[in-house]
Amino acid sequence: MTQARQPRRWRKPLAIGAVLVVSAGMVIGGWFQPAITPQTPSPNPTSDLAHLRARSLSIPVLGFSASQLTDNYTQQRAGGAEHEALDIMAPRGTPVVAVDDGRIAKLFLSKPGGITLYQFDPSGEYAYYYAHLDSYADGIAEGGKLLKGDVIGYVGSSGNASPDAPHLHFAIFKLGIEKQWWRGTPVNPFPVWRDAKP
Repeated sequence: MTQARQPRRWRKPLAIGAVLVVSAGMVIGGWFQPAITPQTPSPNPTSDLAHLRARSLSIPVLGFSASQLTDNYTQQRAGGAEHEALDIMAPRGTPVVAVDDGRIAKLFLSKPGGITLYQFDPSGEYAYYYAHLDSYADGIAEGGKLLKGDVIGYVGSSGNASPDAPHLHFAIFKLGIEKQWWRGTPVNPFPVWRDAKP
């Protein structure tokens, strides 16, 4: 004998209640979920300057003092671009020294910079760029370790520099997370050694 089916009126309210509980859980869970923020730090010139000053960087041209430096970081160059570096005029062949400990990230010959060297600081946070060299010092090799004050090359006018105006083109830039030797956020080197112009 078959049993007569009873009406199942409780099924619909139960299903609606389950949906409401799940929805409420999702909403409340969203309220308490920690926010995810990108880990890309924004450039902070004051912080960079303090960090670099604390490292007591050497002036990159041997025999030069801070009083002999001129701030030409914002000077306009061809095409209206800012210089974003420090030019130190010196006789051809004057030794160029590593401003910090670190490693040689790249030796590079380019049309604008001529004979160049890219050095990373010990933490890999900053790159130091030396350009228009006349030549590298003996023993300089890509990947090699440098100590502050080591001779890395000699002042020249390679690249697009005037042969009548030998100088070191020196730049500092903060590396991105990719640690690419050719790219970063420029930092004015001048106030590392001297107060910037108001």
